Amino acid sequence: MILVTGGAGFIGSNFVLDWLAQSDEPVVNLDKLTYAGNLENLISLKNDSRHIFVHGDICDFELVASLLKQHQPRAIIHFAAESHVDRSILDSSEFMKTNIDGTFTLLETARQYWNLLDSDKKTAFRFHHVSTDEVYGSLQPNDAPFTETNLYQPNSPYSASKAASDHLVRAWHHTYGLPVTTSNCSNNYGSYHFPEKLIPLVITNALAGKALPIYGDGKQIRDWLYVKDHCSAIRRILEVGKVGEVYNVGGWNEKANIDIVNIITTLLDELKPDSQGSYSRLITYVTDRLGHDRRYAIDARKIERELGWKPAETFETGIRKTVEWYLANQEWVANVTSGEYRLWLDKNYSARQV
Repeated sequence: MILVTGGAGFIGSNFVLDWLAQSDEPVVNLDKLTYAGNLENLISLKNDSRHIFVHGDICDFELVASLLKQHQPRAIIHFAAESHVDRSILDSSEFMKTNIDGTFTLLETARQYWNLLDSDKKTAFRFHHVSTDEVYGSLQPNDAPFTETNLYQPNSPYSASKAASDHLVRAWHHTYGLPVTTSNCSNNYGSYHFPEKLIPLVITNALAGKALPIYGDGKQIRDWLYVKDHCSAIRRILEVGKVGEVYNVGGWNEKANIDIVNIITTLLDELKPDSQGSYSRLITYVTDRLGHDRRYAIDARKIERELGWKPAETFETGIRKTVEWYLANQEWVANVTSGEYRLWLDKNYSARQV
């Protein structure tokens, strides 16, 4: 048995689906079901006894402790987080609560649970913390990609809250001996991605004939990682990762935001042509967001060298699969792009100068 937090979100749900596609080991899935948590992602597991869903908050100490006592997991995989930089700029309070307080609650309940295990189970137990490359700050055009030894220089409320959670995980290992591992990943993309982030936003807006908002000059560079590759990396870390180690997980795909948008519009022109012309006509440059980091890039050689992992998808293969998934799952898109999501879009974009 494993316990997954945030397993109804984008990366978490992909991880749960992939895990149960490859293993009969049951999953206890703890998720608060905020705006980005969606049980529709897991509809295929509705009648699967291996998937035990619990609607709850990682900040709820008694709930987490009771789940650990009841299910006796051999590992905790911690995805649950507030993760959108724009939202953290507008209101950072939930980021501090979930990403910092929630991680503390998980670590402390895990420590108490782990201390009561017998020696064999204690040795086998793992707490894996999923983090981000944004904790390292921003790179200049000619800087080397981030390695695991880069200094932490978070530049947004979101990345600062994730940096704090990383430090808590490290401290619980060094102070109490809790067997932890951490992964810092680059930008994920793929199926079930809530359409507030760049790639799903561009796909959904283009299909709806809406503007494709590009912050600033659109030349901000990110390293892109297909979500299923990320899931396979985490499985590999659980299998053979060294206790106390940090592993950077990247896709070796540095691309500027405007190039991503052009790739997507070209794919849509091919897969679902619009009678009004190329979707690229919808590209609209808007005021940049505050403190926008210019470049992220991950050096993923450590995980390849030590654990034998590397991504299976190129950006070209992964983005085609992603666009095809959104075209085939328009009902899912319609269900998530309503209500609170629309209110957020209005709040974030309506005041931006074109």
